[in-house]
Amino acid sequence: MKGQMIGVFIFSVILSVLMAFFLQFVTIHQFGAVGMIGGDEMNANDSYYAFMRDYRYAYRSFGHGAFHSMMASFLFVFPMIAINAMFERKSWKYTMINTGYWAVTITIMGGIICGWYAVDGFYWITQK
Repeated sequence: MKGQMIGVFIFSVILSVLMAFFLQFVTIHQFGAVGMIGGDEMNANDSYYAFMRDYRYAYRSFGHGAFHSMMASFLFVFPMIAINAMFERKSWKYTMINTGYWAVTITIMGGIICGWYAVDGFYWITQK
């Protein structure tokens, strides 16, 4: 029994890392600039570098990431949990408790991801 719980915790951490990889695309908007050049930053033109120099850290704060993650939790996580709960014949209380847990978790996770950025090879939390 103890060995099974260790596996559950390890797998939970792995799944949480996968969620964090997804949330970076929800909270960090500069990925759109990379997409406009075809995703190949090595062959970008001068206008891309000028844009990134001016707007690289625009909207990179804890609050901004938390807001977008909270919206994702209500527009994506809540419907997913509610649909599962309806098919499992669970109560709305069950749905709201689970949605609330994931809304808080994803909101904090998205805030940290968006507020954390690299500056000259070191990672800093934004102070905006």
